[in-house]
Amino acid sequence: MPTLNLIGGGRVGKTLGRLWQTQGVLQVQDVLTTSPASAQAAVDFIGAGRPANSVQTLRPADCWLIAVPDRQIAASAQALARAGRPPSIAFHASGALAAAELAPLQAAGWQIASAHCILSFATPATAVQQFPGTSCALEGDAAALAALQPLFSAIGAHCFTLPSADKLRYHAGAVFATNFLPVLQATAEALWLNSGVPPELLPQLRTTLLRNAVDNLLALGPAGALTGPAARGDTALVQHQGQAVAAWDAQAGAAYTALSELAARLAREGRL
Repeated sequence: MPTLNLIGGGRVGKTLGRLWQTQGVLQVQDVLTTSPASAQAAVDFIGAGRPANSVQTLRPADCWLIAVPDRQIAASAQALARAGRPPSIAFHASGALAAAELAPLQAAGWQIASAHCILSFATPATAVQQFPGTSCALEGDAAALAALQPLFSAIGAHCFTLPSADKLRYHAGAVFATNFLPVLQATAEALWLNSGVPPELLPQLRTTLLRNAVDNLLALGPAGALTGPAARGDTALVQHQGQAVAAWDAQAGAAYTALSELAARLAREGRL
């Protein structure tokens, strides 16, 4: 079985490592994180591997996943290149950054890529259960993509390739689809509390409205599921409501106005 080294053992690294290990796709070998304790925790969750305490102690491997925060990817690649390990395949998991973040490794003869799975990795245990059917954007060297595609497909991913120049817009779409939903829900609940809704009603409102909205979206698509004053063309109400929200919180008011304009545009396009 091909070997995998992990640099970074957070939610993404743990999830992918465990999936590849338990399904017999890749053998997790060495895991390097910010501390021996977190490396051991990652190894324990994955069920395989050896905690490492430095880049220099990482053994050669067939694949290397650099699953660190975006701001640390380039430095991690530079450190690995300096360590002088035999060239193989290295990839990172950022949705916004291109494979070029690994340029020091490419210059040393490695094949490089990025692989971004469109999944909310809230907790590794949950992500492992939710992963089958996840879409995965691959970008980078052709040889690296040819090697990675079957590895991700083997754990249930639906892979597609993405041009490097389009990654920021692609990832922004994923942010809109997933990361902003908790923000919108938190803002809605803060508005309800501020306007006098009893706190004990919030869980039921959250469950009912979110479930109904998702069901409608899946059944009807974005334009068909759209409701509210902007969708109805009630510009006067949108304006007055935006002012009321802005008086409560300026940023929330600006978001309400911007989202209402996007909603109105979607409604117009849906009528064409």
